[in-house]
Amino acid sequence: MIQFLLNQTLVTEHALDPNLTVLNYLRQNQRRSGTKEGCASGDCGACTVTLGRVEKGEMVYETANSCLTFVSSLQGKQLITVEDLRQGDKLHSVQQAMVECHGSQCGFCTPGFVMSLFTLQKNSSGWQHKEAEQALAGNLCRCTGYRPIVDAARKACENREEDSFHQQAALTVKRLTALKNGELQTLTLNGNACFIPKTVAQLSLLLKDNPEAKLLAGGTDLALRVTQQYQSLPLVIALEQIDELKVCQINEHEIVLGAGASLHHCYQLLAEEIPAFSAMLERFASLQIRHQGTLGGNIANGSPIGDTPPMLLALNATLELQQGKTLRRLPLEKFFLAYRKTALRKGEFIRNIIIPKVTTSQTFQAWKVSKRREDDISAVFAAFMMETDEKGLITQARIAFGGMAETARRAAQCERQLVGKPLTAATIEQACIALAEDFTPLSDFRASADYRLQIAKNLLRRYHASCSGDLELLEVSRYVS
Repeated sequence: MIQFLLNQTLVTEHALDPNLTVLNYLRQNQRRSGTKEGCASGDCGACTVTLGRVEKGEMVYETANSCLTFVSSLQGKQLITVEDLRQGDKLHSVQQAMVECHGSQCGFCTPGFVMSLFTLQKNSSGWQHKEAEQALAGNLCRCTGYRPIVDAARKACENREEDSFHQQAALTVKRLTALKNGELQTLTLNGNACFIPKTVAQLSLLLKDNPEAKLLAGGTDLALRVTQQYQSLPLVIALEQIDELKVCQINEHEIVLGAGASLHHCYQLLAEEIPAFSAMLERFASLQIRHQGTLGGNIANGSPIGDTPPMLLALNATLELQQGKTLRRLPLEKFFLAYRKTALRKGEFIRNIIIPKVTTSQTFQAWKVSKRREDDISAVFAAFMMETDEKGLITQARIAFGGMAETARRAAQCERQLVGKPLTAATIEQACIALAEDFTPLSDFRASADYRLQIAKNLLRRYHASCSGDLELLEVSRYVS
């Protein structure tokens, strides 16, 4: 059984197939057809809905791709769709802004854009162009050219009006808080089952008894098995209700990130600690995906083109793994064994990701190369961490790539060419030659093998230019000219 608010209506579902997405639930069970299916893969944003939750006694609103969100994730939340926005006999201010700015043409993508604008308005204190770009980057439109939609975003943020959601916020908090409980919940139908634990202890016992179960965190990748490959997930353990997995801490020597922390939360948390890491998370899919996707999930997925593993490898991250009550630590570079194969044992899960703090003698940078800047998968992802002594000699080099091998991997030969030498253009060129010994990349529809190897070399050169200040001068001259 799960319970949630559909706008302000309490919904109790005793039997739902846990493979059912929120998109199909809305259209088939609730007969709400405003939310559209465009891609069923989280790329187009036509299915965008808003999920409300309580955090520190206040309502927090986040967008989500309902095509990749299973119904189990609705437990204890408020689900808001485009049908809920009407304010009496008037349009909501974001809808009115779309009308006045001519932000809709064919109209198919419009509900998704409206929900992204609604959530942007809820989370912003005024108009910021970059903030609006991030909020809308996960919504695609073939008609408008986007300018009128951006105009609508500006109008909605500059002319905020008190709406029914603001007026009912205190009541919503009270109702959602009443739905919280520490009991294990289950959702079953059609021979498929989903367990919804609330604590790490419950998770440990469930996974011990059901080691074959799929762990569902954000589900932004796992859901593709259902929506794109038409598979069925017979047994799932949903992790979203386990607050212990979302705890993040920063102390004097290290950063500890809970495996269940969302990528958006990591983006906010690391903005000051590791700015380059945070900057790359801006290009991790869309805001809808970052709201749901988790750091632990991106690692456990074992994809060779995941964006966070190369950065974590370069940062010398360690994983804290749990099996039952037993904890063990494993360096991330020993976690990836082969293509989508990891060192996780039966009944074991990622509890925390531990990153040593970057010191003043270390320089970390990361770059992503993809066919389009926003909402795209990497062709090559590169992360660099080098430490130099008072003489300017490289004492430590950690260089990792995604998209260059069957797993995210360090460039061992390249690193050896760098250690003990000054960080000069000549040193970098020798290290570039060594990259061909480290990797024999594949050709696919994203990039050829030759292109990938050349890009890897160029990104290493870019790192040197960044450290020497040449890259900054190049960027300045580009805008001046």
